[in-house]
Amino acid sequence: MPVEKSLLAKIREKELEVSVKIDDARVGADRMIDQARKDSLEIVTSSEKEGKKAADEFLENEMIRVQAEADQIRTKAREEVESVRQRGKKNLPRAVERIASIILSG
Repeated sequence: MPVEKSLLAKIREKELEVSVKIDDARVGADRMIDQARKDSLEIVTSSEKEGKKAADEFLENEMIRVQAEADQIRTKAREEVESVRQRGKKNLPRAVERIASIILSG
């Protein structure tokens, strides 16, 4: 019987070793999962910051472009108004003469 006890003791010893290894593997796996969660959160947070920064830069650049375009349109409109005003001034004497001739002939 001492052989069986010794064999049984060895089996129990191996079971304990395997149990410890399993527990260690579980702890290691839990640590890896926790680290992966932390890493993924950092990646998401970083991506959100980069995305917001890129969106802000795009918005700023578009606002600058739109403002420049609006300035060009205003400048062109002022030039057209001035051109019409100049033509009107140039044609004013003829218009006055024509109106006067129509009124006086009528």
